[in-house]
Amino acid sequence: MKKHHYPIKNKVLKAALILSGVATMLGCKKSFLQPEPLSFFEPDATFTTQSGLDAAMAISDRHLRSYWTYTSYVDLGRPMSTEYMFTDVAVAGKTDDGNIFADIATRLTPTDMPERLPFFWGETYNGIKYANTIITYVDRVEGLSEATKNEYRGRAMFHRAFRYMALCFQFKDVPLITKLLRSPKVNYKSTKREAILQFITADMEKAVRWVPEQSQMSLTGLINKGACRQLLLKCYLATGQWDKAIAQADTLINNSGYSLMTNNFGTFISPYSNVWPVTRNVIWDLHRPENKAISANKEAILVMINRNNTDMGINMNAIRNWGPMLDNAATTTPDGKQAVRYYAPSNANYRAQYDYNRALGRGIGIIRPTYYAQKGVWNLNSINDQTDLRHSSASGNWVTMESLKYNEPSSANFGQNLRLRATNGTLLCKDTIRNWFDYPHYKYYIEDPVATQNINSADHRGGAGDWYLYRLAETYLLRAEAKFYKGNIAGATEDVNIIRRRAQCSRLYTTVNIGDIMSERARELHMEEWRFTELSRVSYSLALSGKSDEWGNTYSVDNLAQNSYWYQRIQHYNDFYNKGKVTVRNRSYTIAPYNLNWPIPQNEIDANGGNRLSQNFGYSGYDASVAKWQTWQDAVADEDSF
Repeated sequence: MKKHHYPIKNKVLKAALILSGVATMLGCKKSFLQPEPLSFFEPDATFTTQSGLDAAMAISDRHLRSYWTYTSYVDLGRPMSTEYMFTDVAVAGKTDDGNIFADIATRLTPTDMPERLPFFWGETYNGIKYANTIITYVDRVEGLSEATKNEYRGRAMFHRAFRYMALCFQFKDVPLITKLLRSPKVNYKSTKREAILQFITADMEKAVRWVPEQSQMSLTGLINKGACRQLLLKCYLATGQWDKAIAQADTLINNSGYSLMTNNFGTFISPYSNVWPVTRNVIWDLHRPENKAISANKEAILVMINRNNTDMGINMNAIRNWGPMLDNAATTTPDGKQAVRYYAPSNANYRAQYDYNRALGRGIGIIRPTYYAQKGVWNLNSINDQTDLRHSSASGNWVTMESLKYNEPSSANFGQNLRLRATNGTLLCKDTIRNWFDYPHYKYYIEDPVATQNINSADHRGGAGDWYLYRLAETYLLRAEAKFYKGNIAGATEDVNIIRRRAQCSRLYTTVNIGDIMSERARELHMEEWRFTELSRVSYSLALSGKSDEWGNTYSVDNLAQNSYWYQRIQHYNDFYNKGKVTVRNRSYTIAPYNLNWPIPQNEIDANGGNRLSQNFGYSGYDASVAKWQTWQDAVADEDSF
């Protein structure tokens, strides 16, 4: 029986984790150039023991999860939400916020980086620091075999490569830091993205050799060989090595013990079937946090462990951030009462059969989906696939506003289905951005036992729950992408259709283009993939391949900041950014082609006084003549000389 990657019990390790966790949460406020140790212990004493290495690895694993769980102010937004605000499927939705991040084209500057953009810079470099700590100190630990040292190195290389992959496709050319330095270095140069991608590809080739398979490990939640293969697969796609990408995918799919889950499994979790009935199905079971890390789940490649009532548990607040604001006076019944009310069970107006607070959660619409994400992406050749379990209201997986009922007892419309407009055409929702949209219940709903059991509470924000980092469904879609670049359209089509058959789709592709593959990613991997980063990577890979997109466009790697596949998808699919007519708080939803690369934070440029870091095209401070390291070897040699 597998053991789970549960809280650290050893007091020394736990202390190291807690202390470094504090540094993690504060890290984005300081320059990444500061060589802060992982803990307040003397590093040479702490990290020259195996227990010290284990503590550093636990920090790295926990830190990985923070992109989905971290928040700096109550629960308003997640870093992952920011990723989605830059895509075809979502925009900022908090309409009562005067600083709502809507006007990206004019608002995003090196000195004004709202929402969680500074987190992606500072905390991603913190993650690199944690990985470099392990790599720096592993040779100083006595008594370890070379194979054991290589396991530590391989897992640390995964953490470092994962974060550099993100930086390369969020910020483009960034400093390459591969060592834990003893004193501040303030003369870094930016390193070309291509060079960093080559560096992490070489690292991941080693990691795949060194890190054991999950079946050989006693813990789940640690980096395993399957996760290393998945990241190496993406590295090969990012460096134009299509055959090698396909080979890694083939190994994961056929020879690593993984398989798509096609039947119900694990525990059936549906605590409020009297309010929101769920007909048990494989998609529902696959996304129950209780089923993600169990041995019966053969699809999970890497799960980030996140449990209620443990020191590894942080409330996801998924529905809080990503669900519509139902309990709000801006949405009314035809007779003028509030449409949906969240009453606590102790309240006289409470009606158990309409307890949407506990059954669906209390959303506040921090981000909201586009029309494409709610409707358009579910169509094949302009026909909606009625049987797709991922978009099925009949099964209970998907929530539409019209499937909810008015639950204010004093209303004459009590018990009737919600309507957007009255019979005379009057709009019954004054804020359709934040309060009125459909969403995937099977992805967002995570039980919070504390809120559920409190009869005086009507504030179920969502609890802690295990979350997928990688699963095999993505492997099929990555292989489809590689086959598309190779010109094997039949093979790519079949890989996409395998995912669709599992979802019980009635409509299958006869042929696919890159747009079909990316649309299937949107359907299958919502809030699992880093949507913006993946679109940026695919834009780069598509340009490398020379293949055209679904509109016949081809792209140049050197010109992506002027025109990219990412930008074209937004222009075609995002009904907020592409029209320029939606305004909130005097801010219009806008985005520019050069926003494909986020600006390098000005404070980091200023802190690096010995050299100029390269600013990206389109932002203040851009200068094409700024020197960069052209190879990773030169960047590493510069570190070695310090």
